[in-house]
Amino acid sequence: MPSNCYCACVGGHNPAQQAKIANAQERLITMGPISRREFVRLGGGAVAITTLLVPEVLAAPSDRKIRFVSIGTGIRGCDLLRSARNLPNGECVGTADLYDMHRKAGVEAWGSNIPSTKDYRELLDRKDVDAVVVAVADFQHRHVVLDCLAAGKDVYCEKPMSHNVEDGFAMVKAVQDGKRIFQAGSQRVSNIVFKKAAEIYKSGRLGEVTLVTAHTDRNSPSGAWVYPIAPGASPETIDWKTWLRDAPERPFDAARFFRWRCFADYGEGLAGDLFVHLLSGIQCVSGINAVPSRAYSTGSLTHFNDGRDFPDLLATLYDYPGLAVNLRCNQNNDAGEDTTFYGKEGTLTISGDTLTVVSQDNRPQPEYYALDGWTAEAKKKYYDDWKAAHPQSPAAVPPGETYSAPQGYDDTAEHIASFFRAVETHEHVVEDEVFGNNCAIACHMANYSYFHKNLATWDPAAQTIKG
Repeated sequence: MPSNCYCACVGGHNPAQQAKIANAQERLITMGPISRREFVRLGGGAVAITTLLVPEVLAAPSDRKIRFVSIGTGIRGCDLLRSARNLPNGECVGTADLYDMHRKAGVEAWGSNIPSTKDYRELLDRKDVDAVVVAVADFQHRHVVLDCLAAGKDVYCEKPMSHNVEDGFAMVKAVQDGKRIFQAGSQRVSNIVFKKAAEIYKSGRLGEVTLVTAHTDRNSPSGAWVYPIAPGASPETIDWKTWLRDAPERPFDAARFFRWRCFADYGEGLAGDLFVHLLSGIQCVSGINAVPSRAYSTGSLTHFNDGRDFPDLLATLYDYPGLAVNLRCNQNNDAGEDTTFYGKEGTLTISGDTLTVVSQDNRPQPEYYALDGWTAEAKKKYYDDWKAAHPQSPAAVPPGETYSAPQGYDDTAEHIASFFRAVETHEHVVEDEVFGNNCAIACHMANYSYFHKNLATWDPAAQTIKG
């Protein structure tokens, strides 16, 4: 049993471990992280082995605190600060945002009186800053990240890494030329459930895997980024001209500022906001760190006809090396999120904070259906011959297994902690600039296919998407 697991089927635990196990079992029973579909998959009355996974990075000792600043303190920026303030190896020493309320919210999120400014370049000039957390709108990633790297800072940049293919490769080059630590911010790459899934996948227990399906579905205005316009939002409180920076000029529009993911000038819609998580998780588990060769998308804008550019339903088929990937995001139905890996020997499903592994029943079986056209004599001879060739009873199918993160587990904190650790030790991070860029390109391919109504293919020599 791996050191980061507590198993409910193994005896000899100390009281603290038993308490954690009991909590995990109660959570599995009362909170229902295993879906009905996954429960049915266990089938045949097989008893599932329930295991509580235990994080390691968060508790790892640190020789020093990484002094960092946060650029962008909107929704996600404040989330990152709230997670980071619970880590032993990081200290925020400043924030920047172009909106007055965001700056105040960022200070509140960190929980102490730190300096905040409109001009992030003031923070980059500071010699006491080791790293920068970038949580600005997608279209601003390239400019801000390049400025951070030019100032000699290591960078954590929220997903998706790039707004377009050209931006992504410019960022990769700058990271590698500057020999800096870069981590893209899709936190499930550091999530203990996905790490366990990667361990199982690598072990070969699933057999040959040729298909992965995944979906993230929501059914609310907030799930479709129809965020409320904050009181007092105006050109006087938001530096609109600087915010536009690398986007087309237009008069102040609060809806575009708060709901920027809806618009192609600033974001990438469902692909950039949600596909990116699914794809990064799939890359993490499968070990495939590559751009898909092809992508084909379909979808529609059905419910949220509010002037947005992107569909509220997007489904994409990808061709990865040896693997077909089928993704869907729907903003008109709340079916939640699942990622499933289909192997010859087993099926692995990640649903929320729970991983389920169910073995395929590949035991030898005599043919039944195809013999419906045979005579009784021919059938009898077939079954007699089959039994003679299989004299021993086949081994039982192994029971299903479930693994769950502990209640209250914060994979964002885990991801940031991994970044801080890399800044301190200069160890390599998994979700580096190449990983993040490959994942972002796949998102761009999904949108290209949808808007061009055509197959999107990746040309690695030209580093471009073609129709």
